[in-house]
Amino acid sequence: MSGSVLEIKNLHVSIEDKEILKGVNLTIKGGEFHAIMGPNGTGKSTLASAIMGHPKYEVTEGSILLDGEDVLEMEVDERARAGLFLAMQYPSEISGVTTSDFLRSAINARREEGDEVSLMKFIKQLDKDLDFLEIDQSMATRYLNEGFSGGEKKRNEILQLMQLKPAIAILDEIDSGLDIDALKVVSNGINKMRNDNFGCLIITHYQRLLNYITPDFVHVMMQGRVVKSGGPELAKRLEAEGYEWIKEELGIEDETVEQNA
Repeated sequence: MSGSVLEIKNLHVSIEDKEILKGVNLTIKGGEFHAIMGPNGTGKSTLASAIMGHPKYEVTEGSILLDGEDVLEMEVDERARAGLFLAMQYPSEISGVTTSDFLRSAINARREEGDEVSLMKFIKQLDKDLDFLEIDQSMATRYLNEGFSGGEKKRNEILQLMQLKPAIAILDEIDSGLDIDALKVVSNGINKMRNDNFGCLIITHYQRLLNYITPDFVHVMMQGRVVKSGGPELAKRLEAEGYEWIKEELGIEDETVEQNA
């Protein structure tokens, strides 16, 4: 199998001296779609933020490697240029920067000097992707996420994904707040990206997203680590039975954790 490989080994992450991740191990290869599920506060979003280098999250032990390169030694922009992408749960608004300017700058930041994408080629592909995601063409000239509805912000994250074509994407609750029509559109955009050179980590609470995007692997996180892995059938069982059976099977007791972890 071709494509990049993201390796997370024994990852421990703390926020203000409170340990949230307690030894996460996960490998994502090009061509693979992974889903992470788990109760609130088990560290799913912390994992996404730590991979991308959010300064609030301190890696105290373990490693993150992208094609053998030490991700933890990279600045945030270097991680993005290396091929990592995060679709955020709560995308930021950036006043004064249009969506199209942001996208073209982000694309060119990953290209060699003198090899920037031409304006005509960029506009042609942007129009095509806007149509595919059923996004009004006017969004391209609006300031990034400013005044966007929740659904528009999530579609815009997938627009960025389709434009930037990263090696490994992390989608943090991309389905939250979407109605069924928007969920189908967003899922179609993600599925369109599926190829041997693209790996994806989908963080979600709900099976409903996985009805449209079939993962190759499903992982359950509890108490800051991956406690169980399986195929798509694992997500369906979680939807039907909840998490109690896993706790009982593994002898896991509840503990108080951060709700936004």
